[in-house]
Amino acid sequence: MTTTLTVVILGLARQGKALARFFAEQGWHVTVSDTRKPEALQDTMRELSDLDLRYVLGEHPLSLLDGCDLFCTSGGVPSDLPVVQEAARRGIPLSNDAQEFVRRCPAPIIGITGSAGKTTTTTLVGKMLAETGFTTWVGGNIGNPLIGDLAAMQPTDRVVMELSSFQLELMQVSPQVAGVLNITPNHLDRHKTMEAYIAAKANIVAHQHESDIAVLSYDEPNARALARLTQAGVRYFSGTTETNGAFLQGDTLVLRQAERQITVCERRALRLRGMHNVMNALAAITLADATGTSVEAMEHVLSTFTGVEHRLEEVRRVNGVLWINDSIATAPERVMAELQSFDEPLILLAGGRDKDLPWEAFARAVAQRVRVLILFGEAAGLIRGHVEAAVAETRAQHQTVILETVIAAGTLENAVQAAAQHAQSGDVVLLSPGGTSYDAYRDFAERGEHFRQLVMAL
Repeated sequence: MTTTLTVVILGLARQGKALARFFAEQGWHVTVSDTRKPEALQDTMRELSDLDLRYVLGEHPLSLLDGCDLFCTSGGVPSDLPVVQEAARRGIPLSNDAQEFVRRCPAPIIGITGSAGKTTTTTLVGKMLAETGFTTWVGGNIGNPLIGDLAAMQPTDRVVMELSSFQLELMQVSPQVAGVLNITPNHLDRHKTMEAYIAAKANIVAHQHESDIAVLSYDEPNARALARLTQAGVRYFSGTTETNGAFLQGDTLVLRQAERQITVCERRALRLRGMHNVMNALAAITLADATGTSVEAMEHVLSTFTGVEHRLEEVRRVNGVLWINDSIATAPERVMAELQSFDEPLILLAGGRDKDLPWEAFARAVAQRVRVLILFGEAAGLIRGHVEAAVAETRAQHQTVILETVIAAGTLENAVQAAAQHAQSGDVVLLSPGGTSYDAYRDFAERGEHFRQLVMAL
């Protein structure tokens, strides 16, 4: 007699919904728990109405663990919740959609993580593999959670999977090819310490085998240091140093294959702005090469790809002013990289919700690079304090201050109106917040969509 297993899933957002459907269709008993009330989840529950699911809503009681064989959390569910800690104490296996997918996937997986650049690099690798002729699946932390597509996947396919630190935190399996772009301060509101954040990221390579490949940034110390934590063969990409992967040689993107050096393309052929996107391209070349992509496919994608939504996305040019949507920038360090992508005078829209990240370097960059700073959201006062201190420090050191004015706009709508009033022909208005969207929006994409609408209505 076969015993039916029971899985408990915390969180009924995108990942939880995909997990619930997968396990229900596999014949498991599925309990879904969410702190939201039933009225807030009506649409989602309607989508899952064809399944036999048990719901526990409005709370996460410890009684969820009674008879539980597997305990799964969605990415947004913190691991320090009492019910999660109690599950671990009882020895109940902890998992999530990413781990359950990696365990079952019949095709080679290219997993990609990093504090910045994940989505752009994941998209580039997916396009390179598809251009080469592989049936390619792209998802994970972006778009589709992938676990619902398992039945359609073949061993000859390729899977490109973006992985966040939230997903990696629990994972005890690693993809066959793993890329780490960089590990700089991010999500410290969730992970509390930089050491814990690095440890979560490290799981992408920590469980690899000798036949696997780890692709690491040679230039970023935290990513490079992961080489000692993996059994896999390591390949590096670099913007400064000749490596055994892809590297920048003058203004040429070069790939090393065995003893050969192959020119992929010239830097001027890239449609993406900024040195950080050169690094994304070099990472993509190295990762794609590890899975059988042709150099011709790499060159074609790099010379035609214009970017992902909400990542330095050109919204429109009006009266000589270029409006850029970079809503994905939810850390100060990410904004600093974007500021280097422009030679034009800048009006920066920054704010949102802070993640307990350092703002000092951001503030110095704003003082010396931004003409008008417009602040919105919860973190506006915090950012203003750092910027005012940086302006005073810069002047005391007899360095040039570019910043002319700081405006407290309150909301994104007011920020766009203020930018329109201060913008001059030749300026770039850049939405690159540095904070998360959760003080006013569901996610960075909703914030970016609102920005687009506001700009198009000018």
